[in-house]
Amino acid sequence: MPGFELFGDEEKKQVLDVLDTGVLFRYEFGDQRQGIYKVKEFEEKFAAYTGSGYAQAVSSGSAALKVALKALGIGPGDEVITQGFTFVATWEAIFEVGALPVFTEVDSTLNMDPEDLKKKISPKTRCIIPVHMLGSAARIDDIAKIGARAGIPVLEDAAQAAGCRINGKHLGTFGTCGTFSFDSVKTLTTGEGGMIITDDQTLWQDMSEYHDHGHDHIANPGGRGGEGRRFVGFNYRMMELQGAIGIAQLAKLDSMVNAQQAHKVRIKETARLIPGVTFRTQMDDSGDSASFFAFMLQDREQRIRVNKVLKENGAEAICFAENTWHYFPQWEHLLGGLSLTKGGWPFIDPANKKRVVFDPQSLPQSTALLERTLIYPISIKMAEEKMQSIENALKKAVSV
Repeated sequence: MPGFELFGDEEKKQVLDVLDTGVLFRYEFGDQRQGIYKVKEFEEKFAAYTGSGYAQAVSSGSAALKVALKALGIGPGDEVITQGFTFVATWEAIFEVGALPVFTEVDSTLNMDPEDLKKKISPKTRCIIPVHMLGSAARIDDIAKIGARAGIPVLEDAAQAAGCRINGKHLGTFGTCGTFSFDSVKTLTTGEGGMIITDDQTLWQDMSEYHDHGHDHIANPGGRGGEGRRFVGFNYRMMELQGAIGIAQLAKLDSMVNAQQAHKVRIKETARLIPGVTFRTQMDDSGDSASFFAFMLQDREQRIRVNKVLKENGAEAICFAENTWHYFPQWEHLLGGLSLTKGGWPFIDPANKKRVVFDPQSLPQSTALLERTLIYPISIKMAEEKMQSIENALKKAVSV
């Protein structure tokens, strides 16, 4: 990560194709656009790449989650289970459709713990969102089976995991649908943008219409605005420039993942020298996107000592237990029920009753794990000087 490291002539050509037509909008203007529909092409190529039946491009990974949830029929009164280690967009999208998020522990995969998932399912559970956090796979086979037995759809949040596979099968294809983000720090980037994949044609049709104000996209003599509408939608469209960049980036994705894997292996070999170190559980090492490298120390105290040495030597790692974007006890706006809405929605209902209260101490297993975990982002291009700096710092941390 991120894919902009490889921006080059391929991206420029795709963008110029769009600029030459003057059409940035993904629909209509057939006479002017000279047969160029970049977003549509990106969708088709992404579906083929992942082995999915259908792909729906949208304006962001966050929008992808909301559009998928809406198409699944999730709304007020429903509960959606996700994990307490994720980016805030996962649970923001749940609130956005009126549902309530329920958080599970993470296990040594740093993703949803299937055993805790079983405990969190209730009669109100309408969807399960495991997150393939930091580019590596959750125990998605187990999670999908739990969902199937309970009759609950599984929506895979693969925002950070484009190109990641388990035994050749792409993440995002194990559940009912899967979502991806292409923002500025993702391995495959379009600056902003997202994608939803599914094998369910009806679900795809609903997503296609919802993300474009409910327009049914059926050809009609009146052109744009003459379509019918089966339901209320909103605007989460991807623009043609994003689709153009996506086409070029997708063609490079496997090579980008390969580069990250090589860098991760090298750093991991040095980290092995630290006494008591263990590593994140991988479902398939060969299929890992390798956009991050995680290693666990024996306890919080050793983590603090090790990272102090790493920082002193110019190679500080990330401790997500101290991160305010991705870790449940650090989400002050969630825990405090903070909202711009005068009535307090989504934390307070129209009858002025609290809908939900979150306890920051409710995920002790996740806390214990993340407090002793350190993480390095892995770039596609990592200068030898930077690699040696990390390796040297890790070697100095061996004796602390």
